[in-house]
Amino acid sequence: MIPVCRRLKLLGRLIMVNIVVYLIVAVSKNGIQEEKEKLQNILPHRKFWKKLSRNKGYWNKEQLKLDKLCSRTLTFVDNTTIEGNLFPNGRLVHSCEADSAVQANVKDFANLPERFKDFLLYMKCRKYSLLIDQPHKCKRKPFLLLAIKSLSQHFIQRQAIRESWGKEVNVGNLTVVRVFLLGKMPTEDYFPDLSNIVKYESETYKDILLWDYRDTFFNLTIKEVLFLKWVSVSCADVQFIFKGDDDVFVNTHLMLDYLKGLSIDRASDLFIGDVIEKASPLRDNKLKYYIPKSVYEGSYPPYAGGGGFLFSGKLALRLYNVTHQILLYPIDDVYTGMCLRKIGLRPEKHNGFKTFDIGEKQKKNVCSYKNLMLVHSRGPQEMIKIWTFLQDPHLKC
Repeated sequence: MIPVCRRLKLLGRLIMVNIVVYLIVAVSKNGIQEEKEKLQNILPHRKFWKKLSRNKGYWNKEQLKLDKLCSRTLTFVDNTTIEGNLFPNGRLVHSCEADSAVQANVKDFANLPERFKDFLLYMKCRKYSLLIDQPHKCKRKPFLLLAIKSLSQHFIQRQAIRESWGKEVNVGNLTVVRVFLLGKMPTEDYFPDLSNIVKYESETYKDILLWDYRDTFFNLTIKEVLFLKWVSVSCADVQFIFKGDDDVFVNTHLMLDYLKGLSIDRASDLFIGDVIEKASPLRDNKLKYYIPKSVYEGSYPPYAGGGGFLFSGKLALRLYNVTHQILLYPIDDVYTGMCLRKIGLRPEKHNGFKTFDIGEKQKKNVCSYKNLMLVHSRGPQEMIKIWTFLQDPHLKC
């Protein structure tokens, strides 16, 4: 028989060995878990981003380079590497010089419509001066900011909005403020110089934001990015933002009632609109939203139609931060969908947003607008007419 003392020593050694083994395994597991979490944080692992690596469109390839730059040490499925000087010194350079490499890297560049050539050559440019600012617009910490995309020549649309659904008001302790988002008029369109009139308009109403870029359809994306930057600098405390076109009708009262009823958790990640699912680029070059295969391949993430959508101020700050990780895309509402996908948030469809209009019979009945937040499109006179009818206390629906 083994003496008692010896047995106790053996038992003690076994216990020590077990403790050491346990600690080694535990530390190893924690290390693996930490590394896994790190990878999940930096790897664009969602299906949308995985598809990009298998496509040959110029935008896809450039975005893949940027994804790799953001994740740096990761090995990607196709084992490609970052090449060239598109992202020198390990960062995305927002150069406003024409990118000479584009012509060699886009196989049918010479045959593309001019708007695509222009977009691709200056796709990395984001440095545009703010010519007209409203730095005190959000001084009172607005509950709702109405941000309306407009063009310099759309004076009538802006005035109709000011006199109807876009009024700046205080409802109880809730403040609603308004800004119009403008760029400079393209000189090749031979418009008269309206800069002095826009300046006077701004001095009168204090609701114009004007940037030094050409206000074209493809540049609506840069308008989106610059607006989000403005929010992060000048309106970071805003609770909610409606962003839409200057040809929509908005039932602002209904929107406010909806927002006031949200829980804190629900409000934080709010992004609602007329969401489009499982869309893909249109390949008919006669269409407004035509995108060539040489520019982009693959499907689009879910996105809200650009006629108008509603989202939280906190989300606006997150969206701006993620714009640095996503290259500009020619269609602004699709780009916003890409930003949402990147941060792992899905836009929510709300039946009160009708960006593709309502039926003819409904149009003629003003009561149709009472339970709708947005209808697209409506002219200036229609906006004022609908708004006036909805304010009638004797309206029966």
